[in-house]
Amino acid sequence: MVAINSFIQNIINMLIKKVAGSPFYTKLAMVLISLVLLGYLFVLGKQILSPLVFAFLFAFVLMPVASFFEKKVKMARGAAAALAVVIFVLSILTVLFVLGQQFSSLSSDWPMFQQQFELSLTSFQQWVGKTFHITAIQQMAYVSTATDKMLSASSTVLGATVLSISSGLLFLVFLLIDTFFLLFYRSLLVRFLVAVFAEENATMVYAVIQQVQYIIRKYVVGLLLQMAIISLTAIVVFSVIGIKYALLLGLITGLLNVIPYIGIFTSLVLCVAISIGTAATTTQLLLVAVAIIAIHLIDSNYLLPVIVGSKVKINALISLIGVIIGEMMWGISGMFLAIPVIAIVKVVFDRVASLQPWGMLLGEEKDVEVTIINDVDNNTVVV
Repeated sequence: MVAINSFIQNIINMLIKKVAGSPFYTKLAMVLISLVLLGYLFVLGKQILSPLVFAFLFAFVLMPVASFFEKKVKMARGAAAALAVVIFVLSILTVLFVLGQQFSSLSSDWPMFQQQFELSLTSFQQWVGKTFHITAIQQMAYVSTATDKMLSASSTVLGATVLSISSGLLFLVFLLIDTFFLLFYRSLLVRFLVAVFAEENATMVYAVIQQVQYIIRKYVVGLLLQMAIISLTAIVVFSVIGIKYALLLGLITGLLNVIPYIGIFTSLVLCVAISIGTAATTTQLLLVAVAIIAIHLIDSNYLLPVIVGSKVKINALISLIGVIIGEMMWGISGMFLAIPVIAIVKVVFDRVASLQPWGMLLGEEKDVEVTIINDVDNNTVVV
C-alpha cells in the first residue's frame, strides 16, 4: 500500500513539473478545462452538494449554540448538536406559522380579489382595444387558445409541482441531517483539513479555518439582521400607508430581499398583486410600490454595506458574475450561496502567496493600494 501511494505521489509530482514547464497557453487551456469539468461535477452533484453547503453555513452559525450547551450545560456533543438543530427548526417553523396565518386571513378576501381583478381586466382590455385596435372578442379568443394549451399541459405542470414539493422536503431533510453531523464531527473535520496539508502549513490552515468561520458566521448573522430590519421597516411603512396585510407584506419583503438582485423585483410584484385586492385607493397601491423601491435603495446603499458588506469584502462585478453563475448551476439556491462561497475562496486566495492577485481581483478597489507607474513615454498610469 505504501509503495502504491509513493508511486501515485511520484506521478503527481511529475505531472506538476511537466505542467510548470509548459507554455502559458497550455497552462491556460488546462485551467479552463479543469474549471469546466469541476463546474459540470457541481451541476451533477447538486442534490448532494447544495444542502451540504447550506448545512456548512448553518453549522457555522449554530456552532456557538452547540458549544454553549456542550461546555456550559455539560451536555454530550450529540445532544448539544441535536438541540441546536431543533432550535433552528423551531425558528423556521415560527416564521412559517406566522406566514401561514397571514395567508389564511388573506384567503377570506378572495371575493374582493376576484372582483378587483375583473375590474382591472376590463380596464386592460379597453386599453388594449384603444391602443392596438384589437377587439374584446379577438382578445378573448387569444385567451381561450392560451387556456386550452395550459389545460392540455396541466398534468405535466401538476407532476412538476409535486416533484418540486417532494424535492424541497428531501432538500430540507438532508439539510438538517448534514447540519447535525457537521456540528457533531466538527473537530474531526478540522483535524482532517490540517492533516491533508504539509505539517509546516498547519498554522496557515488553522488561520484560514478561523477566518472562514468568522466571515461566514458574520455574513449569515448579518443577513438575518438585515432581513429583520427590512421586515420591521416595511411593516411600519405599510401600516402607516393603511395597507390591510402590512405584516404579511413586510415579511415577504424582508424574506425575498435576501435573494440577490431578483428578490426586490419578486417582492414588488407580489406585494402589488396582494395590494390590488385590499388597497382602498390607487394612491395606496402606488405608495406600496414606492415604499418597496425606497426601502431597497436605502438597504443597498446603507444597510447592506454596513451590516453585510463590512464582513464580506467582494466587489460588485464579481458578486454579479457569481450570482449569475450560481443561478445557472444551482438555481435560486446557487444565487444565495454564490456570495459566501466567493468569500471563502477569497480567504484562501489571500492566504496563498501565488493566488493573492486573484484574491485582490475579488476584493474591493479601496482595499488595493493606489500607485503611479510611469511608462517609457512618460505617460502616467494610475493603478
